[in-house]
Amino acid sequence: MWVIKLGGSLLGSDELQHWLKLVAQYGDGRVVIVPGGGVFADVVRSVSQQTPMTDACAHALAVSAMNQFGTLLIDQVPMLVPAHSELEIAERSWQHRGIVWMPSKMVMTDGDDIPHSWDVTSDSLALWLAKKISAEHLILVKSEPPSHTASLEEMIDQGVIDPAFSHFNADSQVKAWVAYKGDYTAFSNGFQESSLRQVGHLLTH
Repeated sequence: MWVIKLGGSLLGSDELQHWLKLVAQYGDGRVVIVPGGGVFADVVRSVSQQTPMTDACAHALAVSAMNQFGTLLIDQVPMLVPAHSELEIAERSWQHRGIVWMPSKMVMTDGDDIPHSWDVTSDSLALWLAKKISAEHLILVKSEPPSHTASLEEMIDQGVIDPAFSHFNADSQVKAWVAYKGDYTAFSNGFQESSLRQVGHLLTH
């Protein structure tokens, strides 16, 4: 299995459409998209600054924002299908579909190990899911070309990856990569590890 995180910063870009269509066409039940929170999470941040809100409430709303972005992604490419649980991911896999993870149910019922903090974004949640489903690869797709020499710690310091990622990566067997939004071209014939190695920057293992 592969997990591909597509962040809110890609919204409105041609590249986002290409990634979605590639997963719909070639995902074959082996690729799960993790949606970012995007503008929906920005609303939660704004509200949290305007009114008292517990960390638990902000966490629940921010995760729900990812569901909203995921719903939007499926609306744009209806061949994609949602999955709210590990069982649904397995079912969609058996059906050979392109999958979009809707995280609220799993995170709120099985996410006791996830801190209620803005340090945790969809980057960390994508790794959390990848570990849950024993994915081989995680790709964090970024709107700016990533450095192919920077370490994970340097990318966290630069704000490219969220601060909590290293916590979730501590005991991970998942190969985590960073790629540029324009790197979709490497997967024009399907999702192969050889193609990933050509364009991705391996963060771990």
